[in-house]
This record gives sequence, structure tokens and C-alpha cells, in this order.
Amino acid sequence: MGKNLTAVTVLLACVATGGAMAGCSADSGGEEPSAEQLLDDANDTMKALTSVTVNAKTTTVPDGKGFSSRLTTDLKGTCRSSRTWDNGARLEQIRIGDADYVRPNRAYLMMAGEETTGRGEQQRWVKSPASKAAAKDGLSDCTWPFSSFGKATKGGPTEVDGRPATRVVVTDKAHKGSTYTFSVATEGKPYLLSVVYKGTDYQSTTSFNGFDEPLDVRPPAENDVLDARRLSGG
Repeated sequence: MGKNLTAVTVLLACVATGGAMAGCSADSGGEEPSAEQLLDDANDTMKALTSVTVNAKTTTVPDGKGFSSRLTTDLKGTCRSSRTWDNGARLEQIRIGDADYVRPNRAYLMMAGEETTGRGEQQRWVKSPASKAAAKDGLSDCTWPFSSFGKATKGGPTEVDGRPATRVVVTDKAHKGSTYTFSVATEGKPYLLSVVYKGTDYQSTTSFNGFDEPLDVRPPAENDVLDARRLSGG
């Protein structure tokens, strides 16, 4: 009889607290989520964001050269990005709707094979249709591929910028000798905090922050903009 009364009491307490009490959850058996589930939850959380900032550093294995990048985006069609190479080349981009504003520095123009004789460092942005952008040029489409793949196994606990997280290591048959280490937040929402890739050709570290923060992306001042269509006579 006492056991029945205890069960009823617990049930009533759960109803009264909206299930907030420990032991009220249907999966309170203590089962830990699998590595795959951790990644799925993190991907779903990241896809639902209204804004995020992505910082990345990529280096090639043979010579250690590479580039760093920063992207602040709504994951749809508004973002600001920059990419800086080890040789000093830099490319900045602002995308708002169907318009891109792009500003390369002199070192980038030289790297791209453009004529720079007699040119100083320029501060103007070039406006062009976003539909003309190409990823090979270092431009972003403001999205990010949050998805799972390969074989996932759990790693140990870690911290990313002071936030506790758990590591998930992913290997893929298509990329032999390569590993991805995902760090998923263990407090609050299961945000993806970082991804470290180690491969035979290159390595990269990508971190994520600024979750759902107000997005302050604006076009450059009108006097600082050159319209590519006018320059080309289009």
C-alpha cells in the first residue's frame, strides 16, 4: 500500500511541476545518448539558429601555409565574411539579399593575377549581384552545412572557451587517415562549439559562437561603393 501511495504522490508531483522534477522524464533510466544522437541534436540546434559566428583556420600539411576566415551570418542570405591568407591577401564580403559587396586588398589582387602596377591599397567596395558569386573566389553564400556522416564514437569531456563539452570523433571511409573531432556543449542547449579536422593534405579548426545574437550586417557607406554593373557598362 505504501509503495502505491508513493507512486501516486510522485505522479501528482510531476504533474504539478510540469515534469520538472528529477525522475519525471520518460527517459530517466540514465541512458546516455549515443555519439550519433549527440551529433544529430547538435546539428538540429545549429540549423535552428537565427545567427552565429564561425571562425576557422586552415593549414596545408606539407608547408603549413593556409588562411583564416570569419563569418557572421543568419544562415540564410545575410552575412559578413572575411578571409585572410598567410601571404597577407585579404578578401572581405558583405551579402544582403541579392547584393554582394566585396573588398579585396592589393595582395589579394596580386594573388588572383590582377594587374596592380601603380595601384596603392584601395578602400572601395565593389557591388555585384550575389548570383555572380563563386565559392572558388572565397565568397560565402551565408549558409553552413550542419550534417552528420561517417562513423561516430564518443570521446572524453573537454572545454571550448570555458564551456564544458563532450567530444565526438568521426571517421569516414572516403577519407582514410582523416578524423573530425566535434565538441558538443553539455550545459544548456547542445550547441556545436568546435570542429577539428586532421587529414593527410590539410588540417583545420572551426569554432562557433555568438548563438542567436543580434545580427548587425549593413551595407558599406554609399560613397565607398563602386557598382560592378556600371563599371562594365551593364
